[in-house]
Amino acid sequence: MSVSSTSEEEECILMPLTDVEVVEEEETEDMSSDSAEEPPTPVSKQRRVSFASIRRQRTLGTLASLRPGPVSEPIAIPEREPTTTRQVSNSVKNWRVAIKKAREFVKNTPNSWQKFGLEKHETEKATRHRYNALRKTWSEDIVLVKMEDEPFDHGAMRECFRLKKLSNFSRSLDWNRASNYVAKRYIEKVDRDVYFEDVKLQMDAKLWGEEFNRHDPPKKVDIMQVVILEFKDRPGSPLYHLEHFIEGKYIKYNSNSGFVEDEALRCTPQAFSHFTFERSSHNIIVVDIQGVGDLWTDPQIHTKEGTNYGDGNLGTKGMALYFHSHSCNRICKALNLAPFDLSNSEIANLEKAQMLQMSSKTILRGSEEIVIDPRLKNTGDITVFLRQRSESPRNSPRVSESEDFSMSSSVSPPFSPINFMDDDPFSSLRRFRSDSENSSITREAEQEEFARRQVSRPSCVTLEVNLRRMSVIQGQLTGGSILGEVHLEMAKYHENGRFAPQQGLNLLHQEEVDWDSAIFHLEKAAMCGVLEAIVALARMFLQLPHDVLEGAHVENTEENTNRGVEYMRMAAVAGDRAAMIYLANAYHNGMGLGTDREIDWVEATRWYSQAVNQSGEDEEGCYDATMEDPAYMLMAKAAELYREGGHGLEKDPERAAELYNDAAEQAMAAMKGRLASKYFMFAEECWGEMEE
Repeated sequence: MSVSSTSEEEECILMPLTDVEVVEEEETEDMSSDSAEEPPTPVSKQRRVSFASIRRQRTLGTLASLRPGPVSEPIAIPEREPTTTRQVSNSVKNWRVAIKKAREFVKNTPNSWQKFGLEKHETEKATRHRYNALRKTWSEDIVLVKMEDEPFDHGAMRECFRLKKLSNFSRSLDWNRASNYVAKRYIEKVDRDVYFEDVKLQMDAKLWGEEFNRHDPPKKVDIMQVVILEFKDRPGSPLYHLEHFIEGKYIKYNSNSGFVEDEALRCTPQAFSHFTFERSSHNIIVVDIQGVGDLWTDPQIHTKEGTNYGDGNLGTKGMALYFHSHSCNRICKALNLAPFDLSNSEIANLEKAQMLQMSSKTILRGSEEIVIDPRLKNTGDITVFLRQRSESPRNSPRVSESEDFSMSSSVSPPFSPINFMDDDPFSSLRRFRSDSENSSITREAEQEEFARRQVSRPSCVTLEVNLRRMSVIQGQLTGGSILGEVHLEMAKYHENGRFAPQQGLNLLHQEEVDWDSAIFHLEKAAMCGVLEAIVALARMFLQLPHDVLEGAHVENTEENTNRGVEYMRMAAVAGDRAAMIYLANAYHNGMGLGTDREIDWVEATRWYSQAVNQSGEDEEGCYDATMEDPAYMLMAKAAELYREGGHGLEKDPERAAELYNDAAEQAMAAMKGRLASKYFMFAEECWGEMEE
């Protein structure tokens, strides 16, 4: 028997690899004893070989009908010992024992909410809204629930209600077997879209949890599925978030502002946040990890734009807060995550956290420091591949519109706490047998497509610089580096005293700020091509007023001056008009040029010209709106150089006259009549010098 499925891209045929004889249950014991005592005769062996040859011919014929052309030899499959009836019988018995024990466990496990009498509450119909993070679509269905009238707990923003939901696949209205859930609503009235945005956030974070598990970490993680319940029969049709109730100690591992509780410090949550930053090419980071064990809820996502995902999205500022408190652990190294660049003093402050992580480390199983790409480890043995495609439902993730609310992730362990909170622990097995295989394949294909769209980008500045050099577009050297923006935010946090030691309510003193670390991160941002950091460093090293790190100062040495001029050149190349004017003046009169460069009027006129023509945006989309040096003044300076000549520039009265004339016209347009008359006079003098 063969099962084939075709698509637009490929055709696949699944064939049984071995012959398994069907044995009736009454005959199992007799046949097993006989087969155990007597080995297979040569005649029976010859029959199997003949049957295998016939099946081989049929397989080749089927392949030839699907793909015209010469038929190649099929993939060689290693032989294995034939399955005996005793082995089949023992396997069936073992499964029956396991199922019996599982049923007894569920039956004897006490219901922790039985004392609250939720079964006595009124049964209500509610519309359930579910979000598919892969397809970016919503689906709706009707569910039956019983919910408490008063909240049993509350947080800063939401209050919680106990709730029981009857499974849509239940054959009876037995509320004693209904699962325990928690319904949450905002204490203060908020827009209805906030509920839907919260669900998108958590389901997107759950998708990143599945991506994390694909890289085979020591411990799998899962983020709870959350849906929306809408009670249309109630006044105002209120909305609630719905999650499974988690038994256990609730722990907050980190926050959206970088806080990490020492007592709750673990390797997996911190490595997961670091993983999402690199795997998303620095576009997002999942933080605010909290929950029971490795089953988490209510995360927060920071994005590079700082929009979407609610008010808790702090953008690159939130990323900076996380990395200031993050010290790479064994799992980060096993996942080949690049350490984030920190200063020596910051590393020293994290030594305590490193010691705590060593005491709470997770021992990696198998080959300890090796993590294999799941797309590569499934390409070796075809028997393994086919067996995985036909295994139990926990290894075949799927999305079905008719599927009941299930908290178990496709990558969760087979006996996670969520599986036991379902209405019927074996209902998922029955549903899997009735579901279409196409849904499983579609879900798997969607996850593979999601993984292919993600391109890892390291957190190390050195590797970031190398990647930028290989992907420079049209000579653009600045802008576009999220990692650089994160370092810039860390420098600003140091300046504001966010990372300085606080003593009571005392005001921050300038000497308490770690200026060395602030300058360190500013330099890292400049290496990544952040124009704001480049300009700030240029003005800092040249002893000029600067907006970023105003309280930071460096020594006035020739080396620092040369570094400042180089940073100024980088800013000018990136389109910063003020940097262009500085270089033009420095090449004009030699002031602030450093010892590595000399007066060069050719360079001066070039930068004057570029500054005049720089009326648009620079590489980061900004422009000089103040125009402290108007174009007509720059034209006049360039005309003066052409009129005199020298320092490598040939004397050109004609070019000087043209520049003076253009400067006069622009001055006239700017209502500078006296200055315009002066420029017109200089133009006439240059024309006269040409006649002489």
